[in-house]
Amino acid sequence: MDVQLKRGLLDVCVLAAIKSEDSYGYKIIKDMKPYIKLSESTLYTILKRLEAAHMLSVRTAEHGGRLRKYYHITEEGLKRIEEFKVEWKEILAIYRFVTKEEDGNE
Repeated sequence: MDVQLKRGLLDVCVLAAIKSEDSYGYKIIKDMKPYIKLSESTLYTILKRLEAAHMLSVRTAEHGGRLRKYYHITEEGLKRIEEFKVEWKEILAIYRFVTKEEDGNE
């Protein structure tokens, strides 16, 4: 898969994982596991990129005697999810075009 396309898909997946509630690294990975395998190093790279793009905000809180970073989706992050939904329709149309001969729908 194209690296840029995959990066964009993973970014949106991470945003979707925290859309309904603030979350932290391990929980994000756990929540995404049924859909996609994501390493910690990849996740934290994505989180940093999304934070730099103002799609996430971060707060630190104590949990079990340790500090834990909690990630919160911002308006920019919610906007990106909505943009992705529109873009996905176009990607599906392209997919249908590319695979139409395989489906016998010439």
